[in-house]
Amino acid sequence: MTHKEFQPVRVGLGTVLREWGRIGCIGFGGPPAHIALLRRLCVVDRRWLDPREFEDAVAACNLLSGPASTQLAIFCAWRVRGRLGALAGGAAFILPGLVLILALAVLFLAGSPPGWVLGVGAVASAAVAAVAVQAGAGRAPASWHRAVRHGNRPRWAGYLLAGALADALLGPWLELVLLGCGLVEILAQRVRPGGLAAQLPVPVLAAGGGVLLSLTWVAVKVGALSYGGGFVIIPLMRADAVDRYHWMTAAQFLNAVALGQVTPGPVVQTVAVVGYAAAGLAGGLLASAVAFAPSFAFILLGAHRFDRLRDNQRVRAFLDGAGPAAIGAILGSAVPLALALTRPWQYAVLAGAAVLLFPLRRGVVLTLLAAGAVGVVLGLAGTPLPN
Repeated sequence: MTHKEFQPVRVGLGTVLREWGRIGCIGFGGPPAHIALLRRLCVVDRRWLDPREFEDAVAACNLLSGPASTQLAIFCAWRVRGRLGALAGGAAFILPGLVLILALAVLFLAGSPPGWVLGVGAVASAAVAAVAVQAGAGRAPASWHRAVRHGNRPRWAGYLLAGALADALLGPWLELVLLGCGLVEILAQRVRPGGLAAQLPVPVLAAGGGVLLSLTWVAVKVGALSYGGGFVIIPLMRADAVDRYHWMTAAQFLNAVALGQVTPGPVVQTVAVVGYAAAGLAGGLLASAVAFAPSFAFILLGAHRFDRLRDNQRVRAFLDGAGPAAIGAILGSAVPLALALTRPWQYAVLAGAAVLLFPLRRGVVLTLLAAGAVGVVLGLAGTPLPN
């Protein structure tokens, strides 16, 4: 990808704010929807980007840690309006979903929420474990095909198992397993790691400094260790938010995951709910700002070198190890998410969600909205619901 081959029209800042904000408002359905909307805007309708350059940008963003579709939105804004456009477009893409998810967090995490709200949370959150399995299963085929091409099928299976077991048994140490699998694959492919360690976040345990420091560290991990797609943040956050710091109950965390799936914008917005539970509105804004900061940094500092990133063997080798481990963690997260359910009928909802997602191939948003509608009915009918 070389920028000399294609020079886009310099777009007005107001246009960037309007168009990227529109995508932020209607971008339900996760990365596939975001990529399709950005392609239609930038390549098909306005012809601001060359089709090949857009596809190269998609591939390069998938090599970065963090929410790939958010990074793609920031990249496209950078290409049409420079660094100021990247900041404006990225913010416009993120803010609509952030405002909505924080408003819903206030409602769902209130001390005495209305019965219908409890119903929505109890029923929609019961479907989350099925969503986790679908998210992991959807990412597995492409990762497996890369392993077949590179002849590392046994290692791929080992990384997948390591991620699943780490999520179930190691909790807060999951990020070390993700990094470790990536580094093992670098060694296995005999690629010299020189310089790679400096490009990767080094996990350390937050010690002292109060809630905001701990929350900042959790958000840093969310933004910098999301290998394999946005859903990998779920096991990363659950261990900290529920088990280590006790900012949320398991049921409240399930609600947060459901909210992150049904609101527009990236799934990483879920971290704002965790931040709100930890430190109120300021915590939600802080967590979101910190979690998205790496995405902006990657584009502002390195977008002009995306062609080199795609050809970097060290980066590819690292993701060949960290990627399947992340998929394993996503699949493994379904177990504790399911075990967090407290009512027998919630397992029936889980089974129904699995039927909608797999045999019937319905979307995640539709599945969770259907569950939420059932929850409203149960709540208004006075059905006993978990708190």
